[in-house]
Amino acid sequence: MTALLPNVSLPGTIAALLVTSDCPLNLTAAAQAGLGLGHAPLCTLCCCGFLNRTLAVVFMVSLAFAIVVGNVITLTVFVQTRQSRTPQGYLKVSLAIADMMVGVLVVPFSVYTEISLMVTSALPTWYQGSSTAPAISSSLGGLVSPWQPCMLIGPVFAGCTFVSISTIFLMTLERSVAILRPLHKDALVTRRRTLFLILLSWTASFLLALAPLIFSGNFTLEYNECSRMCNYTPLLFGSQLPPDAHILLLFPAFDFTLLGGTLAVNIVSFTSIRRYSRKRKLLSEGSLSDGGGASGGGGCTHRPSFSDIKAAKTIGILTFAFTASFSPIAVFVLGNVVGYTWCNFSFFAFWILTGNSCCNVIIYSVRDHRFRKGVTLLFQREQSHPNGEKT
Repeated sequence: MTALLPNVSLPGTIAALLVTSDCPLNLTAAAQAGLGLGHAPLCTLCCCGFLNRTLAVVFMVSLAFAIVVGNVITLTVFVQTRQSRTPQGYLKVSLAIADMMVGVLVVPFSVYTEISLMVTSALPTWYQGSSTAPAISSSLGGLVSPWQPCMLIGPVFAGCTFVSISTIFLMTLERSVAILRPLHKDALVTRRRTLFLILLSWTASFLLALAPLIFSGNFTLEYNECSRMCNYTPLLFGSQLPPDAHILLLFPAFDFTLLGGTLAVNIVSFTSIRRYSRKRKLLSEGSLSDGGGASGGGGCTHRPSFSDIKAAKTIGILTFAFTASFSPIAVFVLGNVVGYTWCNFSFFAFWILTGNSCCNVIIYSVRDHRFRKGVTLLFQREQSHPNGEKT
């Protein structure tokens, strides 16, 4: 029922699952014809040409710099600020580490590969991958050939994306407890439980990212010239998909389940915030002055604090930003389902998702006054070092 476009490698984060039975070659086989000549129709605006590759490299370098610098500042602020050593702070640190790994490993590898393609005429080994080996039912499958970097970079990008989704989901749950059950927040959301959930999130995310390699020998990872990233690619049996190709459905199922759960929890939290804000407005206008003594007096201790409400709104913005950056990937999958092959669009879709790794520090800077204060103190402390002997 589902099929896989052989000329489009599967992304590590969502894995578009389609195939045309009349095109038996995968990306690696086509690449052996020489620098994309075997699938020239896909290689258009953003995939070929020295100028386009140069612009892509400049964009990737700028993005990597923004991701690394932004998340280093985020980690430094949360580590050096004692007020940030809370369950919410630990979750933000986890999110920043996942984002920084994308900027340190994934993006620089794409830069290196693109520069290699510009200065040499031979395709790198990770571009060719290991799918040239005969497709056999061996448990080693795609790992028979010598190890190549995409075996690391691909799962890292997929795992970090899963960590980001699961961390945002945990942050949403933590804020919902603070909004809906403020009296029980400290008892329910403890540091030990938060650290355990963070460890569980990282472990489950990377196990899921490695699932096609662990549970199947019919997949490999190769550098895709459309998305310009290391993507999962099935080893085709002639023109047929491997019998366990459905394992890649775990990726979109995980993504959309957590995003849907995050959206549902946010709706509940913001409904409660809106109800509380309306009641507070009525109290300030005196409309509830008669009955407000009993309900208002007894409910004062049950009201969420202003900082909790603002933090919930900030996390809601984080969720919206991640969902917006993930939406092009969803559109790309739907396009593949109906039979379209969008090489140019796949580049923008994947790199918009990658660009989300530098958005969190911007959101913190705008919404979180404690973060802004921490950044200010951090730079003031650095400027005061030359005069440290005076103090």
